[in-house]
Amino acid sequence: MSTLNNERITARVSEQIKATLIAAADLTGSTLNQFLVQSALEKAESIIEKDKIIHLNNKDTQLFFDILENPPEPNTKLKNAVKNYRASIQ
Repeated sequence: MSTLNNERITARVSEQIKATLIAAADLTGSTLNQFLVQSALEKAESIIEKDKIIHLNNKDTQLFFDILENPPEPNTKLKNAVKNYRASIQ
């Protein structure tokens, strides 16, 4: 049997905000606490996911795909890095 460590999070809100949150929770068939936790978790996951996405404008997107399709010749630094890497894994 695993033990679950439940942490408490509290927030002070106006009566109007609380009433709105309760109404929304009722509409979803959940308790206020369940609604708050689920809503906060969804928002947190959305923010974290957006942070992982790279946004490029049209010019940068075209440059990215051009470099993928036509990569430049390896320069001295890259060749040395590959040589050092290969030496380090042997």
